[in-house]
Amino acid sequence: MTNLELEKTANEVRKGIVTAVHSAKAGHPGGSLSAAEIFTYLYFEEMNIDPKNPQMADRDRFVLSKGHTAPGLYAALAERGFFPKEDLVTFRHTGSYLQGHPDMKHIPGVDMSSGSLGQGLSAAVGMAAAGKFDKKDYRVYALCGDGEIQEGQIWEAAMWAGFRKLDNLVVIVDNNNLQIDGTVDEVCSPYPIDKKFEAFNFHTVNINGNDFDELRAAFDEARQTKGKPTAIIARTLKGKGVSFMENVVDWHGKAPNDEEYKVAMADLEKVGEALCQK
Repeated sequence: MTNLELEKTANEVRKGIVTAVHSAKAGHPGGSLSAAEIFTYLYFEEMNIDPKNPQMADRDRFVLSKGHTAPGLYAALAERGFFPKEDLVTFRHTGSYLQGHPDMKHIPGVDMSSGSLGQGLSAAVGMAAAGKFDKKDYRVYALCGDGEIQEGQIWEAAMWAGFRKLDNLVVIVDNNNLQIDGTVDEVCSPYPIDKKFEAFNFHTVNINGNDFDELRAAFDEARQTKGKPTAIIARTLKGKGVSFMENVVDWHGKAPNDEEYKVAMADLEKVGEALCQK
């Protein structure tokens, strides 16, 4: 896909995020919106996947380690055709398969149930190791939050991945610098993130995670890197695309009311119209 097509798709993903969280009257829009380009690039450009065969044996795997941003993953999966976009309005509703956190047993395209922060990377490392042991060519991608990497288990997993030279593993850190209690650097600073991963034998790339040119270059670089896993430190804007949510910590984990939903969707419609003029 061209960058323009990817930008249009990411905007549709953002509409899906806002729609799902508004319908649920609960959820995590901020970190879902910040990662919209990351989700879009992975599912529409980077990964070897087939919506008609979600369990394809040689598919690439994705683990949403920061599982609370499930609205972002679900919106991307729906846009990619894994399930109907209309189902996004059932998010977090009683009886819906679209639960508040990803569920690999009931949601097509979800490779790992996640939500307990810090644990997803360990699962991704296990998948990557299995691929090496079985001499398979699939790649494994894990998306972590910058607040999440305050968890010790992240670094246990990173140590093992680096030691085992899992060059089929790519860790993406959504570095929007906001977590539930405030700014990441004030709560418990993980900076410099790249140097920490490098200490665990990772190749690291620092990018603007909301820029498709930089995403493309980073994932290409990861594919060319042999003998060590890659960590992409993606600086992003929390709440991106919705004017009143951008870089506002309060929108980490609350839903827009009806009036706010109208404003949010109007913001995204304007973005879409501008993209159509390009």
